[in-house]
Amino acid sequence: MKAGAMTHRASPDAVPKPALIGAAALVLCALAAAFVARTSGIGTTQTTPAEPVRVIDLRFTDRADGAVDVRRVLPGGSDRPIGLIASGDGGFQRGVLRSLTRERRLNGTGQQAPFRLSLHLDGGLILEDLATGRLIDLRAFGPTNTQAFAQFLREDPIDSPRSAPVPLAAVSDQ
Repeated sequence: MKAGAMTHRASPDAVPKPALIGAAALVLCALAAAFVARTSGIGTTQTTPAEPVRVIDLRFTDRADGAVDVRRVLPGGSDRPIGLIASGDGGFQRGVLRSLTRERRLNGTGQQAPFRLSLHLDGGLILEDLATGRLIDLRAFGPTNTQAFAQFLREDPIDSPRSAPVPLAAVSDQ
C-alpha cells in the first residue's frame, strides 16, 4: 500500500444497504395493506348483534347536587324516574355518558334524544346513542361495569313493546 492512501473498511456495526431497503419496503407494504383494508373493508369482519330481548330508552339528567337522574323514556316522549347515580358514584357510567355527550356536542346534535339500552339473546348489553348512532358493547368493559348499566333494566318493570322480561343472569355471569 502506498503511503498516504486510505482504505475504507465497513464498520462492524453498519447495517448493509440491501437490508435497509428491504426493511423500508416491508414497512411501505404494511402501510399500503392497512390503507387498502381500511378503505375497502377487505379483511374485516362484521358481527351482527343477536336479537334484542329487552329494550328501553333512557335519559340521563344532571342535577345541581352532582347526582344524575336516570329516566325511562316512554312512548310519546314523556319519561319517569327509574334510578339515580349519586354524586361521587358511578364512575364508569359517568365516563361512558361523558364520552357520548361530548360526541353529541362535536356533531352539533341536541341533548334531547334518548340513549337506548338493549339486552340481547347472547347476553350482550348494548348502549346506543340515538342522536349519533354510536353503539357501545358494555360487555367489553367486564361484568362489574356491565352491571352498572344492567341495573336499569332490573329497576324498570315496565316492558316496552319490543321487549319481554328476561332474567339478567346472562349479563351478570359474563
